[in-house]
Amino acid sequence: MEKTGVVAALGQTELLRPAWIKSALAANDRLKFYLTVLQAARDQADHPGTAQLDLHREYSSAHIDAPWIIELPASAYLEASTLHLANLPKLAQKLRDDLRIMARPIQGSAEDPDLTLSARVDQWCRWVDRLGTELDPAQLKALTSGKRGDEDSFHLLVMDLHKALNHLAAQLSGETIDGAHIWQLSQQDGPRISAFMRGLNRTRALKLDHPGLETAATRDGERLLIQNDIGTNDAHVLVAQVEGLVLTLTYSDLHRQRFAFFQDMLSQIGAKWSAVGSRMTDGLNSGDAYYIGTATFECSDEAALLKALEGLGARIVFLIDWNRARKRLRQIVGKAGSIAVLNECARREIGHRGWLEAGGEALIFAAMEAVGSDYFRIGDTLDAVMGAAPAQEFLIEAMAMASQAMQQRQPVSRIADSIRLLLIRHVGRHHDEFALLSEHASFCHALAEGIRDAIAHGHERSAKDAEKLAKRAKAWERKADLLVMRSRERAERNPRWLPFTRLIERADDIADAMEEAAFLFSLIAENHDKAWPADVREGMRQLAEKTLQATQDHVKLLLIASALGEGSDASDHEEFIAISWRVVNAEQQCDQLLRDVRRLLVRNIDDAATLGLGTDFAAALESATDALLATAYGIRDLAFSRLGVEA
Repeated sequence: MEKTGVVAALGQTELLRPAWIKSALAANDRLKFYLTVLQAARDQADHPGTAQLDLHREYSSAHIDAPWIIELPASAYLEASTLHLANLPKLAQKLRDDLRIMARPIQGSAEDPDLTLSARVDQWCRWVDRLGTELDPAQLKALTSGKRGDEDSFHLLVMDLHKALNHLAAQLSGETIDGAHIWQLSQQDGPRISAFMRGLNRTRALKLDHPGLETAATRDGERLLIQNDIGTNDAHVLVAQVEGLVLTLTYSDLHRQRFAFFQDMLSQIGAKWSAVGSRMTDGLNSGDAYYIGTATFECSDEAALLKALEGLGARIVFLIDWNRARKRLRQIVGKAGSIAVLNECARREIGHRGWLEAGGEALIFAAMEAVGSDYFRIGDTLDAVMGAAPAQEFLIEAMAMASQAMQQRQPVSRIADSIRLLLIRHVGRHHDEFALLSEHASFCHALAEGIRDAIAHGHERSAKDAEKLAKRAKAWERKADLLVMRSRERAERNPRWLPFTRLIERADDIADAMEEAAFLFSLIAENHDKAWPADVREGMRQLAEKTLQATQDHVKLLLIASALGEGSDASDHEEFIAISWRVVNAEQQCDQLLRDVRRLLVRNIDDAATLGLGTDFAAALESATDALLATAYGIRDLAFSRLGVEA
């Protein structure tokens, strides 16, 4: 059963006749080939020692997907005058099915010639159903004879149906609008069909040479009907209708995931879905369920309707081979990642067909292998190594690259090279050794800046503000901890990450000390009636300011260290050394500032709790600079080793 059966199941029969004629003419070609095979089988059985007739060209022209038919003559043999064929029952089924397809366009006709043809079709279908695995001479003649004047034959019926089809096709208009076959339209339908085809043709090239996207349109009373032949699957069909300013689409699909994908795509441009569910129809999808639903666009004016039609047309191409692409992508980025990639590709109007034709997942695995074991090991998935978001972004760019290259008919080997270089750029972008360190440093800087600002604004007098700071600090410290865990996971996978993991573990002492300082600050604020005097607050501010400057230099140091290499120059090296020493000096200055603050606390604070908490707070800040100093030395050693120099 072809997809026209789904259109009938959906109730849009006015659209069917042109599609039925097209299908019937294709069935005519197949039937003629089947009869040729029967004649070739008889000839082969008559002369078993001769070379078999080569039917591959005719087989290809008839667009048949049944390789066993080519081999059928070789299996033929005669017993007396009876021809034996092992696959004759399978061939008989094809004869019957394609004869029904040829007769479909005349169904329902009240014309006497059509009624006669329909009766002959019923008679010959019953006759074919009674065939076994052999043909006697009379049966073979009844199937293949094209001579008129004798009794009726299967071949004569095929010829008569072909004439009727040609006559019926001549009665239908051959007019088109931007590639859509049209007939019996009103004046207002033209711009609407043009809008639909404008969207369809904008993205049509993305399907490459895959069949599909043939469009037919006609008017049925008050409704404009549009059918799009999406692909080659029997239940994968789209039927839209426009009545007034309302566009309604009935869509069916064999695959639940693809139905959900299309449902989401149309929802993004204003569709409201209803009657979504599964359905079973005799003769469709081997009797299994398929998914069906109705999308409605209620448009405010003609411009909105044209926009909806164009948007609908532009999105159909992404359904072609969608499920195949999903399965291929699932091997690289998992179930959720594969759908996320296809969703974003559709949103950006990037086709996935080019990627599939260029090699699909094999392209990606080859690129991973080319990048090398420093980053990827056998069995790794892309998202496990790069992270979900970076891996998906790489795949989207790879699909865009492959789609454009395939449209330009570039060699697949060239596309593979481009994908490898693209992966190297992404690996460098997302897997620079200093990336996690730099991200961790940003949290340390945020912690130091939050504490400095709180002291400057006198938040030790406000328990509410200090508590908010403590909660933010805890959240930042947890995020910093997660980065440490990610670095450890990388080191477990690849030893080359181990030096950076040790460094980020050392840097995590900075975040821990800063978070402790924020917590102590909140305890001080709870006893706000014993707030710091002005000179104590100024001493604390100077200590916090110097700690903040050290964290800023920590961020800069990592930025320069990540760029040191063959491309760096003397000025980069000098700046790196200067910042390293600023961190050393900051630690020494904070040692002195801590002593100054302690002296001020003893001179000005009588309350034991305030004195103790103030001392601990200042000590926590100074501990952060100790950790900054130790981390700076580690960065210096690592950077020098990358340059091939002893620290």
